[in-house]
Amino acid sequence: MHSPVPLVSELVFVGGGHTHALVLRKWGMRPVPGVRVTLINPGPTAPYSGMLPGHLAGHYTRDALDIDLVRLARFADARLIVDHAVALDPAAKQVRLRSGRLIPYDLLSMDIGITAKMPRLPGFAEHGIAAKPLGRFADQWAEICAGAGDLKIAILGGGVAGCEVAMAAVHRMNALGRNVDVSIIDRGEILSNVVPSARSRMLAALHRHGVQRIEAATPAAVEADAVVLEDGRRIASDLTIGTAGATPQAWVAESGLPCRDGYLEVDEYLRSTADPTIYAAGDCAHILHDPRPKAGVYAVRAAPVLAHNLRADLTGRQRRAFRPQKDFLKLISLGEKRAIAEKSGLSAEGDALWRWKNSIDQTFMDQFRHLPAMPQPGVPQDAAKGVATAMSGPVPCGGCGAKLPQEALSPVLGRALGAARQDVALVPGDDAAVIGTGKTRHVISTDHLRAFAGDPALVARVAAIHALGDIWAMGAAPQAALAQITLPRLAVNMQAAWLDEIMAAAGAVFAEAGAAVAGGHSAMGAELSIGFTVTGTCAAPITLQGAQAGDALILTKPIGTGVILAAEMRAQAPGADVLACWNSMAHGSGEASAVLAPVAHAMTDVTGFGLAGHLANLCAASDVGADITLADIPLLDGAWPLAKQCVRSTLWAANIAATATKVEVPETPRGDLMFDPQTAGGLLAAIPDNAVEAVLTRVPGAVRIGTVAAGPQIRIA
Repeated sequence: MHSPVPLVSELVFVGGGHTHALVLRKWGMRPVPGVRVTLINPGPTAPYSGMLPGHLAGHYTRDALDIDLVRLARFADARLIVDHAVALDPAAKQVRLRSGRLIPYDLLSMDIGITAKMPRLPGFAEHGIAAKPLGRFADQWAEICAGAGDLKIAILGGGVAGCEVAMAAVHRMNALGRNVDVSIIDRGEILSNVVPSARSRMLAALHRHGVQRIEAATPAAVEADAVVLEDGRRIASDLTIGTAGATPQAWVAESGLPCRDGYLEVDEYLRSTADPTIYAAGDCAHILHDPRPKAGVYAVRAAPVLAHNLRADLTGRQRRAFRPQKDFLKLISLGEKRAIAEKSGLSAEGDALWRWKNSIDQTFMDQFRHLPAMPQPGVPQDAAKGVATAMSGPVPCGGCGAKLPQEALSPVLGRALGAARQDVALVPGDDAAVIGTGKTRHVISTDHLRAFAGDPALVARVAAIHALGDIWAMGAAPQAALAQITLPRLAVNMQAAWLDEIMAAAGAVFAEAGAAVAGGHSAMGAELSIGFTVTGTCAAPITLQGAQAGDALILTKPIGTGVILAAEMRAQAPGADVLACWNSMAHGSGEASAVLAPVAHAMTDVTGFGLAGHLANLCAASDVGADITLADIPLLDGAWPLAKQCVRSTLWAANIAATATKVEVPETPRGDLMFDPQTAGGLLAAIPDNAVEAVLTRVPGAVRIGTVAAGPQIRIA
């Protein structure tokens, strides 16, 4: 990601709650030039609480419940860091993450919600599940629904949330044909804070659903099959759900900022009463001048004010006060598609009210499902002939690191090979050169990536693994690395912070691989680009030459990074699939290389030319062919659906052209993925057939995809 305006400020959002989601959407439509935005969240999605009861009841799918933060971050031109915030240092202006990373900020906003984990109730952590955070609860509920047999559920907390969960659970289990007994346990009276007219309706609904009410009862412990009460009673429970006693995350109060019962105290502008550079909204905040109950409606209503005030602080303008409403319409789900409406002490019940609630919820979610298309830059006036044609084509995407196609590289590399020294061995198609120094062989290679994501640390880690791939493919032990880093235009203090993040992430990769970072070069340019020159040592390097007919072809990683990254740039890839793709790219091949090197006859890494291109290079160098089973080639989650939608990485067409006369591939979406350029892809090795079982046992994720053939033909079918 880059901007023509220098970046001078760091705006950090901690948490992907409702308020922040709405603020980021506003930001994407009207950003403040010169600000780098960061979103920190434990996962790639944020569930919408308003639709949770409907999801539990089976009215909504899991996907319908989630705000996709990967897509939202791309729309807002923000970097997304998938991690947990665990500490805040207002003096140093840093957020510490569970991974150990320190994220600096100039302006910070928190929307981290609350938890119902009940840490003081013995056994709850081991045998219970909290209704908040919602994501984990929804995931575990899916496992429960996939099971069979009778079920006993105990719900701790008799507020509106507990009752909605109880009726939703009964409805879902009945729909699945399973018998279920649900009990609500409360220290006092169930629904004691609900106005009488609505309470009577809800109690009647609980009775219709057969929910048992256990009042004036205090839980003493949670066991695997029961909730034990203080009076000694045991309430049978296969699943114990906590909906009461929600608490703030402890690290907020540990920051030293003023808090009320652990909730950050904020003023009328939603700023910390002690630090004007820190904002908070949603359930984690306590509005000091006008305290309000913890309800999603206030989080939604706070969003325009928070968006305005953050912009005001960044641009030097006047802030606006948040004035929460005194009362609001409450729509309460009753398990089936029926709801109660309550406001100002009056209530009503019916199917039409559920449809009204559903319409409100769907309208809210549609804001994130259908992000507005932002206009692309037009052709400059009086531009040279050909500019319009060039601009009409696809922008080089992160799916191939904006690399040049093979047809452009081959002639240049051919001339370079002809000019090589005798002590430098270069095999056509191999990315690493072999330098002979006595009995030791040194291999050397270089590679770089333009930023495929907004997080420099993620890009650096993947770039390091991508560069090491050539060394691992030669069966060499990584030795040393030199960095080549181009930063976008940044304020001086931000330059140091970015470099520190980049080198810390890359340094960890090289240290794990046994290599030392020996230096490098940095520059400033239009956008972030990170590369490394890497050396390694070995006794006998493994090249593309040497594959023999009858050898098994082993692939160590699934493919599909190109199509997923290309889709993510266009905000078309599901966030969970993008995160899985990032994790795959961030996993090195050192262990796989160590297992394959002693037995491999030929080996390469699968990168920019795609699996078909690298397979063709290996077969050409070894003067063999190959028979590949298309169905055996592992794909990253989401790759096939995107290929079916004709999403393609920039280099895809060139990869097809480069192998048109060499490889037979079905013209299907799965076949198209054979030409998908990979970033930090796995290893492709030709090994003896009798070594396959041992290799697959020792290399997690590795699969046999085919066999080396005697003839020159490469068939993928």
